[in-house]
Parts: sequence; structure tokens; C-alpha cells
Amino acid sequence: MKRILVTGGLGFIGSHTVVELQNEGFEVVIIDDLSNSTIGVLDKITEITGIQPAFHQIDLKNKKEVKKFFDTTTVDGIIHFAAFKAVGESMHKPLDYYENNLGSLVYLLQQMRDHKLDNFIFSSSCTVYGQADELPITEKAPVKTAESVYGNTKQIGEEIIKDTCKAYNLNSIALRYFNPIGAHPSVKIGELPIGVPQNLIPYVTQTAAGIRKELSVFGDDYDTKDGTAVRDYIHVVDLAKAHIAALQRLIKKNNTKSFEFFNVGTGKGSSVLEVIKAFEKITGKPLNYKIVGRREGDITAAFADTTNANKELNWKTEKSLEEALEAAWKWQQQNEI
Repeated sequence: MKRILVTGGLGFIGSHTVVELQNEGFEVVIIDDLSNSTIGVLDKITEITGIQPAFHQIDLKNKKEVKKFFDTTTVDGIIHFAAFKAVGESMHKPLDYYENNLGSLVYLLQQMRDHKLDNFIFSSSCTVYGQADELPITEKAPVKTAESVYGNTKQIGEEIIKDTCKAYNLNSIALRYFNPIGAHPSVKIGELPIGVPQNLIPYVTQTAAGIRKELSVFGDDYDTKDGTAVRDYIHVVDLAKAHIAALQRLIKKNNTKSFEFFNVGTGKGSSVLEVIKAFEKITGKPLNYKIVGRREGDITAAFADTTNANKELNWKTEKSLEEALEAAWKWQQQNEI
């Protein structure tokens, strides 16, 4: 049984990936500092799978604690989620984002080098492309100057990993994903941001539930069909399964380069207003929203060409936008009880 370290394993994407790893027979060790998650997620994972993962509360910015962990624990691979992730917030707290997202990455890679470990999967983002010249976005699209500090940490992170793989003969895959939404079908885990949500869907569900007075739509003057920004919304369970596929590729040595990257999305773009209308149709809940000015760091449109991931990882999405929205709403209702 392979033992896999999942950093940020109690977060939104991390927790769903832990479940899928356990479903595939992997032993999982979680590191999380609980800065944007709760320890209760550990119990929910255990309820879903019947297996409680090992858990360590560690701040990955603490180099000594990171070393101590690797000195006492052997792993066969690492899936690295732990990072600050809000585009808007990153523009106001750049130093926090650079310290957290890049410092923790460097410390992990140093320990992989020192302990002769391999198989590193990086949680990257479509933000590395900035506003792409052509849609859908393929992996051949140039990595442009980032529109946000968050996006820049992902760009720099990929560069650090690529250089590390080359220098120390490590193997890594970066998954550049688009917009993960939804919740586990058990409704035991989902997206539960601490404080005011920074992402669209939790703000939608909290507005529908009456927790938020209204939903702000940032800009209606973009060059899109209805003037609102377009994104590729992928169900979090589909996204979690992409990490398993990438991990299997590394473990089986099927990778063709020491550092590879893949787009992970649905291949379909949906505007903010389309998402709102789809949510209202599925739930029967009218949303109180208003158009406000554009948000700094946002781009006009982004959706994926997933041909490469479909072929090389033998992976593809199975769930629709409507299924993801319905799951997110059920999750929201569950958390009001």
C-alpha cells in the first residue's frame, strides 16, 4: 500500500482527493494548519470511507516542523494543495501570499531532495495563462504575466518545481485547474470557507440561504455573450479523480518528462449570469444580485481544452454544471442544520 502525503488535506479540494485516494487503496497522511479548514472534516472523511487518515497540524512555513515530519515519516508521493487561494485577497496581501505559497513549497521540495523522495503533484491553476489569446486554452498557450498575485505564485511555483526536478531527478505533475465547485454526493464534505467567501458558488449558496444579503456580480461590461466573466466550472469530485490519475502516472513511471502539466476542466465556459440562472432553475430559489464594478485581478474568460489530460491521464469529467450546483446547494442546506 502506497502512502501519500496530502498537504491542505482538510480543505475543499484536498478533502475530496483524500476520499478518492482512500477509495483507490492508498494510505493517506494529511498535513493542514487549519487556517481555512476545520478539524471536523477529518471525522467526515472517516465517515465516508471508514478509514481515518493520519493527521498532523503543521504550518508548512515552519521549516523545522516540516523537517521533523519528514525525518519521522516516509511517503511514496505528495499532493500539495496547501496555499492561500483568493485572487482578490492576494492583491491586497501580496507578501502573505508569496511567503505562504512559495516558502512552503520550497521547504517541501527540500525535504524530498534530502530524503530521496519522488512523485510530486502540484495544485496549479489556469490563472498561469492570464487572459489567453485563444479559447479554449490548451497547454501550448503561453504563460503570460499574471493578472494577480495568486496567479503569480502558481507561475513561480511551477518554475521552482521544474528547476528542482531537473536538478535532483525528481518527477512532478502540475494540474492547472479551472474553477472547482460542488460537494461530495454524501454531502459530508464540501466548500465551507471561513469568513466571507472569495469564490462565486459559496457566495451564491449563502445568498440563497439568506446568510448574505446579496450577491455582487463583478462587471457586466466584459467582451462576453452577456457581459459577465466566463469560467470553466468543474465538479470537485471529477477534479479529485484527476489527481489520482496523475499520481498513478508518476508511480507507474508513465510520465514522458520529469515535469509535466495538464489542464483540468470541463472544456465548457459558463458566464456568471448563466451560473446564477442555472442555480435558480435547479433550486427554485431566486437570487438577489447586483452588478458592481470589475474586481482587480479578474480576467474576461477562461475555459479549458482538456484533450491532453483526457489522452495522457485517461481521465475526463463525468458531472455537469447542474449536478455541481445541486450538490453545492445540498451542502449549504446541510450546514444550516
